[in-house]
Amino acid sequence: MKRKIYNALISVSDKSELTNVLRILKKYKIHIISSGGTFNYIKKSGFKCQEISDFTEFNEMLDGRVKTLHPKIHSGILFNRSKRHHLIQMKKKKFKPIDLIIVNFYPFQETLKNNKDQRKIIENIDIGGPTLVRAAAKNFKDVVVITGKNDYLSLIKELKKNKGKTNINFREKMASKAFGLTSYYDSIVSEWFNTKLGIKFPEKKTISGKKLEKLRYGENPHQESAIYINDLKKDSLGLNKINGKELSYNNYNDIFAALDILFSEKKIPTTVIVKHANPCGVASNKSTLLSFKNSQASDPISAFGGIVACNFKINLKVASEINRTFFEVIMAKGFDNNALKLMKKKKNMRIIDISKMNENYKTKIKLFDNSFLLQENDSIVFDRKKLKFVTKIKPTQKEIKEIEFAFRICKFVKSNAIVITKDQSTIGIGAGQQNRLDSCKIAAQKAKKFQPSKLLNSVAASDAFFPFADGIKTLINCGVKTIVQPGGSIRDKEVIKAANNAKIKMVFTGTRHFNH
Repeated sequence: MKRKIYNALISVSDKSELTNVLRILKKYKIHIISSGGTFNYIKKSGFKCQEISDFTEFNEMLDGRVKTLHPKIHSGILFNRSKRHHLIQMKKKKFKPIDLIIVNFYPFQETLKNNKDQRKIIENIDIGGPTLVRAAAKNFKDVVVITGKNDYLSLIKELKKNKGKTNINFREKMASKAFGLTSYYDSIVSEWFNTKLGIKFPEKKTISGKKLEKLRYGENPHQESAIYINDLKKDSLGLNKINGKELSYNNYNDIFAALDILFSEKKIPTTVIVKHANPCGVASNKSTLLSFKNSQASDPISAFGGIVACNFKINLKVASEINRTFFEVIMAKGFDNNALKLMKKKKNMRIIDISKMNENYKTKIKLFDNSFLLQENDSIVFDRKKLKFVTKIKPTQKEIKEIEFAFRICKFVKSNAIVITKDQSTIGIGAGQQNRLDSCKIAAQKAKKFQPSKLLNSVAASDAFFPFADGIKTLINCGVKTIVQPGGSIRDKEVIKAANNAKIKMVFTGTRHFNH
């Protein structure tokens, strides 16, 4: 079902590319109604236009808050052209139909980025625009609504193809986009209020997102996927890809896992290597080169084809070491020119600058079909004041730093998680097992395989308590001398006794770090 456009209402904040639309409206003798800055722009561009207050015979008021909120406007949009009594009412009132709405909203999100003045932020909450858009989208059988300049070309093609008319399929598609925009816009405003008021879990929660790109496929080739951004003040992730192929779903998944760990250490140069969303190596060292080397040495087999993340600027020495192994993605807070030149020789390797990446995320969401889980980010390691030194031999202050490093890395490993470390480097990681004993065996096995010389006097961290003593015995037998765990098992006494018998140190944190 095609509908002729007689009257169009245009009200846009972003006026770029609008003249292309104005030309096609002129060609098909479509009457234009507008106001304010848009009206002035249209007139200056050499096109005829009727001011809204002249159309409604009602002057705008309240500093422009009320101008399109008028019965003549909304009747013109909402009346059903196929209902006789609607037509009679419109004729009786001498109201004209409005068949095309071109609207984009006040730049609320842009205002948040650049302004802290609450009054200005509130003034940029658009009311008239979303009301027009919702009305037009509801009545898509008769009215077409355009909410962004990306659809100007589609509108022009539609009008040319149908000689000034629009097809029902086109109108419905634009209506779908319109409701997507209004819900997104409202969610941004709502989230601003929630953030401002410190409301973490509102009774009604809308997860908004702006699509950044459609990805080639999901975790597997038969799955479709796309990536979205959900941020009040940013339109990009802050990932500046300098080189390499497009990022895949799995790349992004590993990138986020790596950055999660990386952002937990802000002072010491740190390298994180991730494979399938689990760390296979993490190391902090004053030397950036040793930071990378120690991270890779933790599990060089798993590191192959992984994701590397560094919280420092990569120089030529580090780049030369990186280039010896195949990695999918390299992330860092900048790259020296010589380092970049060398790394770009691997054309497919993704090189990403994370200098502008947001480090202050506060919540995590897990979606499943028609439900989702929302929780605070796991932002603590442990409270030093609440540490319990439960064995006869106590750790030194220097050893507590190593204990903290091990326990911090442990919280990013999929449960059940065991992490063995030495000198602020992982040397064995047991991840994602259904029982803790297997995680202990895997962590010990990897440490023995790749760095046996570092096992003596090493530290082991467990994300949750040990239900039996068998797990700590496995760790003790491979050379671990200090174990940190939350505690809280009904067999804690049995576990402590085994630790004392082996003359090792054990610390209870009282903090669990499950990561499912």
